[in-house]
Amino acid sequence: MGLLEPMLRNLLRAPLRTVIVDDWRSWRGIHLLVAALHLARRIEQSTSRPHIGIMLPTSGLTPLAILATWMLGRTIVPINYLLRSEDRDFVIANAEVDTIITVSAMIDALGELPAGINEIRLDRIAFKGLPPLRRARCPATGDLAALLYTSGTSGRPKGVMLTAGNLESNIRQCIEWAGIPRKSVLLGVLPQFHCFGLTVLTLLPLWLGAKVIYTARFQPKKILDLLQAHRPTIMLAIPSMLNSLLNAKGAAADHFASVRYLVSGGEPLPQAIFDGFRDRFGVVLNEGYGLTETSPVANWCRPQEHKRLSVGPPLPGIEERIAAPDGSPLGVDQEGEVRIKGPNVMKGYYKLEGETSGAFDSEGFFMTGDMGRIDADRHLFITGRIKEMLVVAGENVFPRSIEEVLDAHPSVLSSSVIGMPDPGRGEVPIAFVELVPGGTFDEVTLRAHCRERLAPYQVPRRVRHLEQLPRSPTGKILRRELRNYL
Repeated sequence: MGLLEPMLRNLLRAPLRTVIVDDWRSWRGIHLLVAALHLARRIEQSTSRPHIGIMLPTSGLTPLAILATWMLGRTIVPINYLLRSEDRDFVIANAEVDTIITVSAMIDALGELPAGINEIRLDRIAFKGLPPLRRARCPATGDLAALLYTSGTSGRPKGVMLTAGNLESNIRQCIEWAGIPRKSVLLGVLPQFHCFGLTVLTLLPLWLGAKVIYTARFQPKKILDLLQAHRPTIMLAIPSMLNSLLNAKGAAADHFASVRYLVSGGEPLPQAIFDGFRDRFGVVLNEGYGLTETSPVANWCRPQEHKRLSVGPPLPGIEERIAAPDGSPLGVDQEGEVRIKGPNVMKGYYKLEGETSGAFDSEGFFMTGDMGRIDADRHLFITGRIKEMLVVAGENVFPRSIEEVLDAHPSVLSSSVIGMPDPGRGEVPIAFVELVPGGTFDEVTLRAHCRERLAPYQVPRRVRHLEQLPRSPTGKILRRELRNYL
């Protein structure tokens, strides 16, 4: 069927149907299609390069930019505008981008782009009249459709090459697994430069012909108003957003009555948030798992098969195994590295042949770097990152095992554990906690809580309180920044 063709077909079949609502306007199918044709012409006039940068707020402007770029048979490069300027400029240079689709407000906020960059500012284009019609050069299955940058081992972002086939496969897998109907309404505030926001929040509704509601900034009251006004059936969020909604004044079960799937991603979901949504709103939160390299969704725990700490079984067409350090497959409930194979797995890392070959094993499985186990029902449980593993007096300790215990304490909203060098034991775990509203911090009590549930070498040497744990734009706790508090 292809990646772009169904999107264009849906817009043509129902040109007067509202397909997108954002903070600034509503978009009917014909509005989006005509604007994309105008924009495609502007791109052609600006550059002949194959990679087109997109730096836009979460809104209908991003699907517009994607459609226009793919109509020309070119590759989108979503740029994380929250990066440090030097990292952002590295991405632009590494991707060989000379044209970026953006808006004036973003340039005003972030400062000037590197010299020589052509800016197509959408707020300065008058999308009026019918532009010259063109035959879309739809990307073929193996064509590079998106180049998304993720953190590299060297500290520099590295480009993940996703083909049209990768993205289409993941869209199909999500729709089949969750049984998402065409009449669905999606709500989300996730950044569209992130793969989760790109695939599930942006591409999936276009491909399916569903409606999507965007808001560029997370504000609990605004989200509650949108829930009441649009009655979405699917909502995407990260745990910190869910916690804000859980504690928002006036939030009630009726706000979430229409929501069939309330999906949490970006980081592990604290038990207090899961329990709070279930008890206060009658909502079972769904956790998922994936990486930019898997387009991104690999696992999804549907409400009817919920298991605490499980991210669910693999989506259709995905093969998953747990591997020992030598690469041999492990059995049920044995812990090792999570490895994934499927049509949604990336083509490779851009300009990094060595890292690409090193990311796959001899059987073609992508080596995620995540530790986990798979139970008899094929549910995956993520237990930590290989590179985050501590060695305490010769014993392997994964931060996640300690964090699960700390997160279970009623005063703790979220926690993170890192290692600190120790002359006698090699490393010792140090924990940082963020409290629930009204929670009380008591280091002695929290360490005692851990001693009752962990082996002695796993108990944190210190527990420290932070008002907020440092997080990325997608909600992941930034462990490297915790070292600033040692």
